[in-house]
Amino acid sequence: MKTITSLVGNHAVAYAVKQAKPNVLAVYPITPQTTMLEKLADYVSSGELKAELIKVESEHSAMASIFGAALAGARVFTATASQGLLYMGEMIYWVGGARVPLVAAIATRAIGAPWSIWDDHEDFLTKRDAAWIQLMAQNVQEAYDLTIQAFKISEDKKIIAPCMLGFDGFILTHTMERLELLDDSSVDNFIGKRDFSIIDFDNPVGIGTVAGPQTYMGYKYSIKKAFDGAKERIKEIMKEYSEISNIDYQPIECYKCDDADYLIAAMGAWSGDARVAVDMLRSEGKKVGLIRIIMFRPFPKEEISKYIKGKDILVLDRDYSFGSGGILANEIKSISYNLDSKIYSLIAGLGGKDVSEKEIKTLAEKMINKELGDEEWLM
Repeated sequence: MKTITSLVGNHAVAYAVKQAKPNVLAVYPITPQTTMLEKLADYVSSGELKAELIKVESEHSAMASIFGAALAGARVFTATASQGLLYMGEMIYWVGGARVPLVAAIATRAIGAPWSIWDDHEDFLTKRDAAWIQLMAQNVQEAYDLTIQAFKISEDKKIIAPCMLGFDGFILTHTMERLELLDDSSVDNFIGKRDFSIIDFDNPVGIGTVAGPQTYMGYKYSIKKAFDGAKERIKEIMKEYSEISNIDYQPIECYKCDDADYLIAAMGAWSGDARVAVDMLRSEGKKVGLIRIIMFRPFPKEEISKYIKGKDILVLDRDYSFGSGGILANEIKSISYNLDSKIYSLIAGLGGKDVSEKEIKTLAEKMINKELGDEEWLM
């Protein structure tokens, strides 16, 4: 059973977290995610959420505190953005390397310098090698749905890994949209109870987490194998959620891809604008489709490969790796080298700059007409 309401993105994520019933929350404010943690604090103070809320002095401490709680068997959550994620960075890698199940929401925001509080994806993508599952929402509904899925994915015994939800700062965090909420019992049944801890309290031991040259690679290889195996299980979990939500969830969404001669690839909130651009191009007889990445890590190579063979692809990047290029474009290039595909990289929207569906349409037309360079910046 569902309830129809309207919420801003931060409150939608907070409501999903409340329904997931975490035992421990760590809160530290940073724009644009602060109102999410304020709402969770309201739930705790009102008794709607029975959780230990830890008010810490920094983002580093936020992740450190829930790291310990998760090791002890607690379901945990925190959120941050931008410089806060960087300050949390050391603990992000400790959590990933230890394969600790926990969930963090990242309200994506540009990284200084120069100082900016507005949206882009660079903060979220800096953690692509930290051994976290990474999901990216397109709208408020997905921010809610993917938060619930993140708890199940993270704690699934075939996966056991931290999970990070990205959703666009201000564009989603502070925008109110229509939202379909699951009832509490459906969420309870979907996620289930966390019935294991990393620490064995019956046989406690102290472990020095130092690995010499003979063993270090073994730890990393075990994470690689776990992530390789996680892909299929994540798809199964997404399918399970689709059955209770009546919304189709998969690692990627392909919109009008089957007969497309050209493709646009994107992730996050501006995927909706790209979808409108596709419809505009289709109305003019131009066969363009959209690949939208929902699961960024593990990267859905096989799913994307099915659609890009022999195609020209305009990849929208709200980020940049200096000396290398657009991060999403490079990810897709890495799987297209033997597929006779041509990748065009568009760098746009950095620091919250608006990008309209008409601008995306115009750039796609330039791709079709062979008027686009390998890398373009939309200033």
